[in-house]
Amino acid sequence: MKHHDKTLVLILAGGVGSRLNNLVQTRAKPAVPFGGLYRIIDFSLSNVMNAGLTQVGVLTQYKPLSLMHHIGTGEPWDFTGRSRGVKILPPRTGSLDSDWYKGTADAVRQNIDFIRAHPAKEVLILSGDHIYRMDFADMIESHRRKKADVTIGMMVVPKSEIHQFGAGITNDEGRIIEWEEKPEVPRTNLASMGIYVFETDYLLRLLTEDRNEIDFGMHLVPKAIERDNVFAYPFHGYWRDVGTIQAYWQANMDLLRPDTDISPEAWGIRPNVYSGAIYDRIPARFVAGCKVKGSMVSAGCTIKGEVSNSVLAPGVRIGAGAVVRDSILFHDCVVSDKAEINLAVLDKRVFVGSGARVGYGNDKTTPNRKYPKHLYTGINLVGKEAVIPAGIEIGRNCIIQPWCSGDDFPVDNRVATGETV
Repeated sequence: MKHHDKTLVLILAGGVGSRLNNLVQTRAKPAVPFGGLYRIIDFSLSNVMNAGLTQVGVLTQYKPLSLMHHIGTGEPWDFTGRSRGVKILPPRTGSLDSDWYKGTADAVRQNIDFIRAHPAKEVLILSGDHIYRMDFADMIESHRRKKADVTIGMMVVPKSEIHQFGAGITNDEGRIIEWEEKPEVPRTNLASMGIYVFETDYLLRLLTEDRNEIDFGMHLVPKAIERDNVFAYPFHGYWRDVGTIQAYWQANMDLLRPDTDISPEAWGIRPNVYSGAIYDRIPARFVAGCKVKGSMVSAGCTIKGEVSNSVLAPGVRIGAGAVVRDSILFHDCVVSDKAEINLAVLDKRVFVGSGARVGYGNDKTTPNRKYPKHLYTGINLVGKEAVIPAGIEIGRNCIIQPWCSGDDFPVDNRVATGETV
């Protein structure tokens, strides 16, 4: 695939992802674990690897440490060698929030020297926080065939959802003739996936013309459409922005469906197995009398109780008589004997005491009082290394902050629906 060596890849991985609440308190959104073994950014990195592209820059800003540690030298995705490389690009500027990237185009503009240092015919710009599989080699091929200045990855979404996206109206050749950013009244069902192929010289020209144009969707794309050749690259297949707790939970659950459209193994998605969490684990152990159905159980887990419709990362321990349903448990969580976990996301190393109930009662519609827009469908969120005392009852749409323990909980051992500890 020699000819693809001439495309440089930039992955935008700086998003705060604030709607993921305490899952992103200690890490950037692209570094959030997914599907037991993976992190969200593994999908973008693996798609790049599978297209034979070898020069990658990852633009970070918010809490980049776990992301940098995860990407490391890029070895899991074949980005090591003389003509290959993945480079982490933190923001160049001061520590004030106002010095941070002001938008997608501003982020790329601040890294123009990286683009110039890696001469390439095109620049492929992606987001690091989507779950999908896409053939970038084919997209670049199509871009060259049409002699486009810009090609935008676009997919058909229901008109009711288009207000969340940039939307493009195309002519018969697939050229985009009109653009609407987050339209209230949509005239098209073609949504931008935030995936762009730019001719390098063209991109550099656009970025240096007007420094106040900080965003691709709002500023640069509409301008390019007015003046130059911008084409849509239609995408068909599974794609999900996992930017909300609900979407994140749903995408994990999609892995478990028998008729699922999402299959990381078949897609050739690679995790970083060298990061210790996976590599040194013994196989999962299913103790006599346990019940497991419709779940993903990673290496190093020990199951004595019952697990259904759940995703367990490496090292999770489920005690005797414990029940875990419709939940996502990150690395090394411990659910003690007779505890119940129902519709919850537990961050790494959460300890649930014996007989505790997380996800109790039938009221799933009373939203979280502090963050009503984050939790409103009954899901509970338990932060990293929280210790949930034995015998406690936690309602629905509750948030337990990272590192909470005994004294932080109410004395009557009940956390009402919608409360935060």
